[in-house]
Amino acid sequence: MAADDKEWELEEGIPQVVDPFIQQYLKGRDSLILQEQKQRHDFNLRKALTPVAAKACKIVSQIRDRELTRASTPTYGPPALDWEQARKTDLWKIAQRMPKGSLLNASIHGLINVDKLIDVALTTEGLHISSPRPLSSQEAREESPVTFQYASSSKQSVEGGVSIWSAAYSASELVPIQQAVSSFPDGGETGFREWSKRRCTPGDEQSSDARRGALMIINSLLSYEPILRLCLRDVFAHLAADGVDYAEFRHTFSHPYRREGTDPPDEDQSEWCHVFQQELRRFQNTDEGRGFYGARIIWTASRSLSNREIADNMQTCLFAKYDYPEVISGFDISGTGRDARPLSDLVPLLFWFRKECMDAGLEIPFLFHAGETSRDGSRGDQDLYDAILLGTRRICEGSTLYKHPLLTESVKEKKILVEFNPTSSRSEHILPALLSRGVSVALSGSSFNGRGAEGFTQVIWRVLQGDDDHTDLAGLAMLVENSIRWSCYDDQPAGEWLSEIGEGILGEKVKARRLQDWWARFEQFCEWVAVTFAEEGSDE
Repeated sequence: MAADDKEWELEEGIPQVVDPFIQQYLKGRDSLILQEQKQRHDFNLRKALTPVAAKACKIVSQIRDRELTRASTPTYGPPALDWEQARKTDLWKIAQRMPKGSLLNASIHGLINVDKLIDVALTTEGLHISSPRPLSSQEAREESPVTFQYASSSKQSVEGGVSIWSAAYSASELVPIQQAVSSFPDGGETGFREWSKRRCTPGDEQSSDARRGALMIINSLLSYEPILRLCLRDVFAHLAADGVDYAEFRHTFSHPYRREGTDPPDEDQSEWCHVFQQELRRFQNTDEGRGFYGARIIWTASRSLSNREIADNMQTCLFAKYDYPEVISGFDISGTGRDARPLSDLVPLLFWFRKECMDAGLEIPFLFHAGETSRDGSRGDQDLYDAILLGTRRICEGSTLYKHPLLTESVKEKKILVEFNPTSSRSEHILPALLSRGVSVALSGSSFNGRGAEGFTQVIWRVLQGDDDHTDLAGLAMLVENSIRWSCYDDQPAGEWLSEIGEGILGEKVKARRLQDWWARFEQFCEWVAVTFAEEGSDE
């Protein structure tokens, strides 16, 4: 400050920074800032960063600022983002290299390479296609339900018959897939491949009916043993290559399971779980799978079913858990749209299921969808009340939680994790809002790109793109740590579950060991960042 200005301030009696009461104000200000920062999800982590990790965090923030300044994209990227351009950025290389911990809301259909799935379907002997109505118009081909099923023979394969693309097609009649391919009206096999891929990979802007239709198609294919085995091998390999150590797949068992070359379906889904366990162990015994901790299934029922259908589904879940306890990690009931029932409507069934688990001596915790945003106008935030009261250990989505102060405090008190998918939300402010309130969050991504690989790297990259200090590298490290702490590696009663979450890295059980291992690899990753992007660090 110029001498004249200083004299003027003194003459006017303007207080000076060194005055005791101004110093007292500044101390109060610092105290208020500190109190607010203590509410953050990553407050303790930031204090514990090593010098190398702190340097890497600064470097990554500088790279993010540089790339955001250069780009003309919104914070989380536009819908028509050029992924080929994104892969050339330094931030993508960092996201790709980062050890990613656990993926707690994975979906098998979201991680499948759809082009490869179509190749497998077209070469699988005995595979048939069907629909409840003729696919004789463009509208019907885009909107009608379609499923695939194995059959050693069918009326059409023996006698020939009307094309599924014809108005004379009989509802739900099985048509050999090669016959359907060769007679496809919009370009033969090439057109059939394009149509199949379009039906299996609906965009975010499409309706929930389109997404349910895609799920139905892929689940029907995954209900036949040889296709299931091939897809599981690819999915496990993609996860490991993408830096994921462990995954929990939400899977809806909407189609009867058929073993290879067998017409009658199984009465339950236990053999599906057996195949899942077999393929996981085979992958873990390969060179690329030796560091992969494992994967489990969150049994997921549909909210659009009747009470009797849901109860039957729950019973099938119990059979599978009894036969293959290592495979089933939890239970969810999900669905959006006009026909989806709220959790409050399902409370009696859920209490019945809990009693059945207790009577059978089975540990199947609730891991509910709740607080979802929806274009269909469903009131997903009402489910938050029931999910918390029913004792859910994690909340999938939770996009509306930040609007409910009391529920937010309850989630923190009960140590409930929010599985948040930043690519599915229309509002980029939701993740920072949750984190600033101290909610424990882990990233998820149930609807990836249909190309198989790099799915979770895309999620990490989008979050790093956020122009917010809650989602810088240090904040991201906290999200990954959360994913490990809230992983259902083993079956645990509620008390043991909460105790191990609280102990964190200081515990003596499996989660503590895996946290220690992840932090060691994160430190190596930070060293790589500091060396690879040393020029960024020299600007400090």
